[in-house]
Amino acid sequence: MAIGGGVAVSGEAGAPAIVALLACHDRREQTLAALHALHASATAIGVPLDVIVVDDGSRDGTAEAVRAAYPQVQLLAGDGTLYWCRAMHRAMAHAMALPRWTHMLWLNDDTRLVREAIGTLLAQGTLQRQRLGAPVIMVGATADAQGRCSYGGGVSEGGWRRLRYRRVGGNAEPERCDVFNGNCVLLPRQVVQRVGLLDPAYEHAMGDTDYALRAGAAGIACVVAPGWAGDCDANPPDGTAADARLTRRERWRALQSRKGLPWRSWLHFTRRHGGALWPLRFAWPYVKLWLGLPVR
Repeated sequence: MAIGGGVAVSGEAGAPAIVALLACHDRREQTLAALHALHASATAIGVPLDVIVVDDGSRDGTAEAVRAAYPQVQLLAGDGTLYWCRAMHRAMAHAMALPRWTHMLWLNDDTRLVREAIGTLLAQGTLQRQRLGAPVIMVGATADAQGRCSYGGGVSEGGWRRLRYRRVGGNAEPERCDVFNGNCVLLPRQVVQRVGLLDPAYEHAMGDTDYALRAGAAGIACVVAPGWAGDCDANPPDGTAADARLTRRERWRALQSRKGLPWRSWLHFTRRHGGALWPLRFAWPYVKLWLGLPVR
């Protein structure tokens, strides 16, 4: 599997350098595999690479294994309450003090980049910048074991369903998107300086979607690179609010968990991005659950 492209990196202000950010919790082997693939992809084009890993209270020896295998990685410790968004917020804040990077790469700890991924993301970013006249956010789509798009970009369905998104990724040509998953995202330094950090008001999810919408509001384009940037299986619905085997009460608890749709995060999101009808958009997923309708 390969990401499309193969265009030489050029046109940036100076040679590119990357700082990659990962958050992890109790996925030692997956985290090590992600780091191995990350370093192989950076080495393939000789791009300087710094790595920041936030280990959020792992108990399976993840931090010790990362430290032993990659002593150059900057390892930050969490207490198990950060989850993805707040851990990545901490990583971004730490990265802002580093001087040499031109691009920041968000990478999930279960995403294994193909060798060509970083080179193509940089090259496509250069081409899009030349075409649009401004830096862009490049998104790398991932495929599951069946070759289907698991994570990538999203295009708004518009109207009442403006906060629902059709997934895009894995196609032969670059695609504009409104939002993206944070599994593999390349952010030029100028974009981070303009948009800022991930919002720690989000407990786990929604931070990546919020960031894309904030970037769009600032006039920054988000583009999904052609092909696949790597492999990553989608999270299964088992035990979530989308699991039809659960009782309504169990689905409610799952919906309100940090990995579901906790009301504080969802309220913050809908008030910011839901327009004049945000109260209805806020209530609708919870109403759907109690009516027995699918929630996703």
